[in-house]
Amino acid sequence: MDLFEFSVLIIILAFICEYIDSSLGMGYGTTLTPLLLIMGYTPLQIVPAILLSELVTGLSAAFFHHKFKNANFKIGTTDFKIASVMAGCSVFGTLVAVLIALNLPVFYVKLYIGLLVFSMGVVILVSLNRKYKFSWKKITSLGILAAFNKGISGGGYGPLVTSGQILSGIKLKNAIGITSLAEGLTCLVGVIAYLIFTNHTIEWNLAPSLVLGAILSVPFAAYTVKKFRSKHLKLIIGICTLILGLVTLGKLFF
Repeated sequence: MDLFEFSVLIIILAFICEYIDSSLGMGYGTTLTPLLLIMGYTPLQIVPAILLSELVTGLSAAFFHHKFKNANFKIGTTDFKIASVMAGCSVFGTLVAVLIALNLPVFYVKLYIGLLVFSMGVVILVSLNRKYKFSWKKITSLGILAAFNKGISGGGYGPLVTSGQILSGIKLKNAIGITSLAEGLTCLVGVIAYLIFTNHTIEWNLAPSLVLGAILSVPFAAYTVKKFRSKHLKLIIGICTLILGLVTLGKLFF
């Protein structure tokens, strides 16, 4: 595939995965990475391209979530401050993760992500009707850990950040919008880190198809969040988080 050649299959896959991601705050990298691995692409072809596409779609999703009033990203609002804190934490978390990802066996990376995501899904479902007190300490820790996940595997950010915010006292629809903005900014750091620390030339063949497919889905996803009831979304997010963790672990061992 030439640099600017598009693949219809990859565009469709990116559209579906990003629609789920921008609707539920998770699922793009976590779902798309194993699919692309099955198609024969290598991790270092996949992860930088996914980071680049989510940089574009994360920022555009944040725009539409703000437009549909799922979140409020005016400067000075709580949503804007939370996204900024998470993005700031991403500098440390992502840089460390990229360095580890380039040297750590893939088995241990997938095992770590699978166990963490599965655990978050279990916690959400067990505490479905429980309300949590907001904490900046939780938000900061969450930002560093989630950025580490993103940099090390290309996935695992959305499930952790969205579910983690819910468990930190953030309203559901706001959490989904905040995740989009924070993830977009985190991916910027990840792309820069790969450009700096990778010794060989990065292949961007996947990027045009991923960006096009993903960005086309964003307005539809943001509108879906606007129309869904928060209680139903929380249940769906808990189930999806748990399933994504199980799928990651299942692919690892079977």
